[in-house]
Amino acid sequence: MGGPADPGTGKASHHGKDHRSVEDVDNRNEIRNFLTSRRGKITPEQAGLPAYGGRRRVLGLRREEVALLAGVSVDYYTRLERGDLRGVSETVLDAVANALHLDEPERDHLINLAQAANSTQRVRRRPPQDGVRPTIQRILDAMTGAPAYVRNGRRDILAANRLGYALYSELYLDPARPVNIARFVFLNPRARTFFLDWPTAANDIVAALRAEAGKSPYDRELSGLVGELSTRSEEFASRWAAQNVRFHRSGFKAIHHPIVGDLHLTFEVMDLPADPGLSLVVYSAEPGSGSQDALKLLASWTTDEEEPTAAAAIDQLP
Repeated sequence: MGGPADPGTGKASHHGKDHRSVEDVDNRNEIRNFLTSRRGKITPEQAGLPAYGGRRRVLGLRREEVALLAGVSVDYYTRLERGDLRGVSETVLDAVANALHLDEPERDHLINLAQAANSTQRVRRRPPQDGVRPTIQRILDAMTGAPAYVRNGRRDILAANRLGYALYSELYLDPARPVNIARFVFLNPRARTFFLDWPTAANDIVAALRAEAGKSPYDRELSGLVGELSTRSEEFASRWAAQNVRFHRSGFKAIHHPIVGDLHLTFEVMDLPADPGLSLVVYSAEPGSGSQDALKLLASWTTDEEEPTAAAAIDQLP
């Protein structure tokens, strides 16, 4: 197991009078809920600890077991799990992550939570963008053989090419703009037909939003979205409470399109460095597959019309 990481004293660092804001309290709650949920997922056997007889009163590891694995005192780990990551070192974070068997997205989330806890300034995000730069739109328009769109971390679709609009035509039937994938998944009954594996799509979008909340803890638009979905959808609320996080960099998407039928696509997500917070999402189909033929059919009847008109036309086709 190696030497102790940073045993600590179990006492919080002195930071003067405790003037905690609502945001500070929210951060502490996020930390507590996340660490508690991860601890509950690891059994002593998985952690390499002896499993003694008798019935355990807790799911997963006990706090003292995590402290042992991380090489810190029980009091110090208890302080961390109660939501106080002020002054915590990278060494301790890494040791706790190892003890809890955190994967890459979970480690990244823990680091983001610690950074928010130790920030002395509340960094506000730039005002939300309603669209993309003209050069980005030209790049999208030049991609004629693959559906593509640009989204932000809240999963608002800010721009797309014609094939992207056609692929996601079901989302554009709702007049609200910008189109938001999370709202569609949880608030629109069409989503359960559109996504062939709706439970996986739902799990993925919530885990992605959870990761985004860790990166952008003071994004009021994101907080509002989470609050809205938690209130209006029990399916969302239960998944949000699970504290799962994941990256959404590449993968597979199975879609039932109302015109061309089932599509089994791969996707890649590329960040746009000149536009922090925005990502380009591009879909493709396996060469020679039925999905590739369906994409070609979809592309054959798309026109130069603007997005809302094209979406309405899609809905009217037989």
